[in-house]
Amino acid sequence: MGNSDDGKPPVLVQSVDRAISVLELLASNGGAGITEIAGNLGVHKSTVSRLLGALEARGMVEQQGERGKFTIGFGIVRLAGAAAGQLDLARLGTPVCESLAEKLGETVNIAVLDGSVAINICQARGTAAVAAQNWTGQRTPLHATSSGKVLLANADEADRERILGGPQPSYTPRTVTDPDELRSMLQVVADDGYATSYEELELGLHAVSVPVLGKNSEVIAAISASGPAYRLSRKRIRQIVEDLRTGAAELSNQLGYFNQ
Repeated sequence: MGNSDDGKPPVLVQSVDRAISVLELLASNGGAGITEIAGNLGVHKSTVSRLLGALEARGMVEQQGERGKFTIGFGIVRLAGAAAGQLDLARLGTPVCESLAEKLGETVNIAVLDGSVAINICQARGTAAVAAQNWTGQRTPLHATSSGKVLLANADEADRERILGGPQPSYTPRTVTDPDELRSMLQVVADDGYATSYEELELGLHAVSVPVLGKNSEVIAAISASGPAYRLSRKRIRQIVEDLRTGAAELSNQLGYFNQ
């Protein structure tokens, strides 16, 4: 069997297309039975049944009653909510990043946890920033970045232990790779409320990060400032932590968090 232009088997691509069509139909009509879906898609009912079975197993559709119509499932709502939350975070976070970057003169990023890595969703460069590195959309290691340490320190314990299940990769001679040493480091991060990275990801690069909170007081992101080691010294990092905290608090409040 030949492959499609994107390398995916044609049958698989067709199945994905049909599954999306099913979801669009259910969203448009508020629900539909197998016969109705088959008629709309122009396929056999057994094909629709297999598609619905796969979608139902992932929570994308639900059947009302034993032999009732299928409707959009909670899984779609969960995915939409997560996507909307990240879009809101990027939209609201951009002006906060820009304001901090202008004040500090350094590059400011917002990152979120994405499985076993951190992903940067927005960035602003300060007037003193010399590097042209664009971190937006980049996935970075949790153990070697200030944002990653904040996210990992506040992650679910089971997830944190899964990620720290063994030695981590080294990026520079300063990267901490031992799981026990990392656990001790993350405890300090949790106690202090901020994290630093001193040439742990790249030689000559320093960074500091603080958490961003959601409406339920959970850590949903980390906001960081990074710059060259000769300018963003350990002393200056301690000085700008409060500026980052002020920006993080502003963003947290916009996202529904209010400190009681």
